[in-house]
Amino acid sequence: QVRLVESGGGLVQTGGSLRLSCLASGTFFSSKAVEWYRQAPGKQRELVATITSGGSINYSDPVRGRFTISRDNAKSTVYLQMNSLKPEDTAVYYCKLTARGVDYWGQGTQVTVSS
Repeated sequence: QVRLVESGGGLVQTGGSLRLSCLASGTFFSSKAVEWYRQAPGKQRELVATITSGGSINYSDPVRGRFTISRDNAKSTVYLQMNSLKPEDTAVYYCKLTARGVDYWGQGTQVTVSS
């Protein structure tokens, strides 16, 4: 069983920064890719960033150059450092891990960027 817990969301002004954390249970964390998604009100959930077990990273176009994903396998945690935040970054942010064909999601953390 895998459990993911996000934290670090909050209210920030335009141009500010936040760091999200995704803490995972399970002994195979280090061998799995982890993804960050976000869902704004009235919109579909969208992929934000991916980090593989080998450290390969990809970002969606809207966040590239502003967000940084990283992982600490010793702490079973993936981070999303978000800089230069914009009002359009307002959303609930989720992390996801896939193991044995099953997608596991956290409960999400709210990020609100005021203009």
